Amino acid sequence: MWPFNYSNVIDPLLKNIRVRIVKFAGIKTGDKVLDVCCATGDQVFHYARAGAIATGIDSNPRMIEIALKSQKRYGLSSASFQIADATNLPFEDSMFDMASISLGLHEVEREVRDKVISEMKRVVKKDGSLIFADFKVPLPSRRSSFLIRTVEYLAGNKHYENFRSYLQEGGLPSLLQRNKLKEEKIDNFRDSFLMVIKTKK
Repeated sequence: MWPFNYSNVIDPLLKNIRVRIVKFAGIKTGDKVLDVCCATGDQVFHYARAGAIATGIDSNPRMIEIALKSQKRYGLSSASFQIADATNLPFEDSMFDMASISLGLHEVEREVRDKVISEMKRVVKKDGSLIFADFKVPLPSRRSSFLIRTVEYLAGNKHYENFRSYLQEGGLPSLLQRNKLKEEKIDNFRDSFLMVIKTKK
């Protein structure tokens, strides 16, 4: 049920954010872009429509199955997908111009976050870009904050523990600092619960 709900509920809610990330990232025609933890592939499709050669990976076979069906329906030959572990990406060093991850880092343990970021750095070219989108810390003090906490809690004990750990360690700024990545550009997505950071390798 979760992939079904994600595709029909979550993807439409994030559509404006997906479009904004493409503009924020400065995608150029022909750029080779990787989206890590791509879920149903919606961000990948937006990259492809902007002219990128876009690849999405996710460890959930059902998510990739949905992404591949959507790709066939959209007829986007510049988008591709495969099942893969974000901590052990099946790509050569310096293969991509850019790598991104959206709302994936808060879902995993602290040490896994570091491994994912390390792999993203490895597969991106020298002077390539990395894009990170996740919850603002602290969360906005309004109804959306309560909704986010509720959804994360309902996702399960382990998931909620990881979410709380992400908040406690200070979110993206602290995480990227620990991984020796310097913020080049930040979008706090006014009136949203998200922030997006662009860094250079």
